[in-house]
Amino acid sequence: MSGTTRVKTFSGQTIITRNSSSSDRPPTYCIRPSSVSPTHDSDEAFISDDEIYTHFMKFNTCYDIMPKSSKLVIFDTQLAVKKAFFALVYNGVRAAPLWDTKRQKFIGLLTITDFILILQKYYKEPHAKIEELEEHRIETWREVLREYEKPLLYIRPNQSLFDAVRVLLENRVHRLPIIDSTTNNVIFILTHKRILRFFYLYIYDWPQPSFMSKTLEELKIGTYDNLLIIEETTTVIEALNYFVKYRVSALPVVDKNRKLVNIYSKFDVIGLAPDKSYRNLNMTINEALSYRKERFEAVSKCYKNELLSTCMERIVKAEVHRLVIVDNDEHVIGILSLSDLLYYIVIRPTKSENNTTTSVPPTTGSNQEIE
Repeated sequence: MSGTTRVKTFSGQTIITRNSSSSDRPPTYCIRPSSVSPTHDSDEAFISDDEIYTHFMKFNTCYDIMPKSSKLVIFDTQLAVKKAFFALVYNGVRAAPLWDTKRQKFIGLLTITDFILILQKYYKEPHAKIEELEEHRIETWREVLREYEKPLLYIRPNQSLFDAVRVLLENRVHRLPIIDSTTNNVIFILTHKRILRFFYLYIYDWPQPSFMSKTLEELKIGTYDNLLIIEETTTVIEALNYFVKYRVSALPVVDKNRKLVNIYSKFDVIGLAPDKSYRNLNMTINEALSYRKERFEAVSKCYKNELLSTCMERIVKAEVHRLVIVDNDEHVIGILSLSDLLYYIVIRPTKSENNTTTSVPPTTGSNQEIE
């Protein structure tokens, strides 16, 4: 292969960039620990422009992403449901590992989705009293909602971020506990947002793949078909039904002219808990949004003709889980989620027919309870 070669070292990594003599070919890269002595040029294994971010995720572990200190809330399954969800709101967290004292093991996560399922079930049973349901223990509700129950999915600290992204996307989950191999304690909960934010800290240290300079429309990234959109007059129970039936985490809200005015997410539902507003599920979305604790500036959005790099920067800096894609008239035409981004930049390159990278071994953590 003819062309030019450049070498750059940072964070213990040596990146060798080889530019092709042909202008229409993207460069290739070789990344290795700086402590490793260079070998003969012919022995270097160069990766494609497309795979550069995939390699970053394979090089960094789940331990690398963990903060020096963080808040982790753990619930015993004997705790009352009402107290558990109030604790989520009070501590500003969206999920908590569940500890079964009888079996001395972690058995799952309590999430906002569980709260939604409880409210939905209460609404379908008009003779049930919400006061009684509030006093039920988590253990009892896990039995009631057994059809929705999933075995605990987890990952180990020494596994790569690539493994974590793959587990999150393949299982369509938003949270992945990191469990210590020695103590079997949950030490952190990994999310799409945390991974992307960590990745973005180093984005300018790594070569930028050519796809980052292309538009969403060119890359065909995002969801554009079968979009679920609600109006300001839609009731809360209707929104909850959409969340459960279609397994979506947010719904764009439009006005009578079908223009984007807001977004209603699963996290907004938990805002009904403090003053028990969830007892009236027939209130409109417009009314429900007034219970938001944090000041809401505007919906984070983007356009199909914007570059992927621009959209990624916006979603990271806004600290949101998605951007609503709109046209020039502010009509909703799509959604760009964190899952879409991570799949495109991390997983998609490994599925290329021409990809020569070795496959990653199965995740050590499995769909089993932790002993």
